[in-house]
Amino acid sequence: MKRILLLAAIACLPLAAAQGKRAKNYVPKGYQLVWQDEFNEGTEPDAAKWTHVVMRQGMVNHELQNYVNHVTPAGTPVTQVKDGTLRINCFKEDGKVYSGRLNGNARTGWQNGYFEASIKLPKGKGTWPAFWMMPAANRMPNNGWPRCGEIDIMEEVGFTPNEVSSSIHTQAYNHTNKTHKTKAVTIKKAEGDFHIYSLLWTDDEIITYVDGKELLHLEKSVLGDTHDEWPFHYPFHIILNLAWGGDWGGQEGVDEDALPVTMEVDYVRVYQLPADKY
Repeated sequence: MKRILLLAAIACLPLAAAQGKRAKNYVPKGYQLVWQDEFNEGTEPDAAKWTHVVMRQGMVNHELQNYVNHVTPAGTPVTQVKDGTLRINCFKEDGKVYSGRLNGNARTGWQNGYFEASIKLPKGKGTWPAFWMMPAANRMPNNGWPRCGEIDIMEEVGFTPNEVSSSIHTQAYNHTNKTHKTKAVTIKKAEGDFHIYSLLWTDDEIITYVDGKELLHLEKSVLGDTHDEWPFHYPFHIILNLAWGGDWGGQEGVDEDALPVTMEVDYVRVYQLPADKY
């Protein structure tokens, strides 16, 4: 009898595994894969898909890191592909803090779609990892931030560990006047385990999810349909970065003993409806 039960259990393993995979498929019906990076090849981000942002300390949000193009002046990588994941490393070297910021499909972006990434967040007071989006071709006059729009799919700051949030910023709704639209949730082991963060963006709605559970839900019919209220009518590109300190990340100080830290990304995938492909 024990042998029969064991064989039956083994026979069920493939089905259970398949069911587990299906349970993690949060892609809306009808959406088709149009862009992806599984980080399975090479040792650095694919230059055909990703662009490093170079930015010195203090240029944005009073952040303390220096963003460099893949490696520091001493040759240490701030971004690397290893064992099937992208690693964004933040560390102190020669008296400066270095980290990585990557723009995905920066030239063309996408207008509308379902955007998903599996990410493991770092630990430490001062960390500020993010998965977010900005306009891909911001050629409108007088259309700087926040009028251009910003979609934050996932952010976390180390002084509130495992609390992840989603937000949007527009001319009418932004954090500088405390009107930005945001929502946060605390999840088990956001720091240390992979979780799936995603965005469903249509002409009329922006919805974010954590592991398939809805977090932030915004509707154009409620917020308003002018450009200042809903500037999400042109392509946006993906951004992955790990900031150190700054207006939010350093709000309660930073702990340099936490360095080095790493934000790890298993994959990034973009899906669109056939009618939305851009």
